[in-house]
Amino acid sequence: MAKLVSKTYGDALFELALENGTMDALLEEITAVSTALAENEELTKLMNHPKIVKEEKIRLIEDIFSGRVSRELVGMMRMLVEKDHYNEMQDVFSYYIDCVKEQKDIGTAYVTSAVPLSDAQKAAVEERLLATTKYQKFEMHYDMDADLIGGMVIRIGDRVVDSSIRTKLFHLTSELSKIQLKVGEGTP
Repeated sequence: MAKLVSKTYGDALFELALENGTMDALLEEITAVSTALAENEELTKLMNHPKIVKEEKIRLIEDIFSGRVSRELVGMMRMLVEKDHYNEMQDVFSYYIDCVKEQKDIGTAYVTSAVPLSDAQKAAVEERLLATTKYQKFEMHYDMDADLIGGMVIRIGDRVVDSSIRTKLFHLTSELSKIQLKVGEGTP
């Protein structure tokens, strides 16, 4: 359900920003509001409190954000509160940010390696990704997982390239067990 909410509202906000030519300005506002909401636990508690009526929550959003961010963003936040989707607001913001990145051909890559990569290795990975994808730029996120043994796993969106030794060993073990089964089947 949260994915449907973020897509529905995020798409609507993105289309509106494209129509009005305010994509970058709205991105800045969304980034600022997202940070403000994440840092203000008291507001989240108020917005989720069952004894505070919806009208009061809407007034609170309007009091805090009207005049500080665009009418469109305040209106969208108000609508999310009206429809009891306040908890999905950050997901809507993330979806919008992803849409802007996609529009600007900026990819996000998550690279997990068995050992820390040097700056030269990181640059080589990014260069290879730029050469083999449609993206003009990448936001790179690096992590380390010694369980990979060697190699790396790269995730861009829902695509995963796994060249880790762990995965290769798993596939090799699987293939060997199939061979053993076939050899054992022919013997009486």
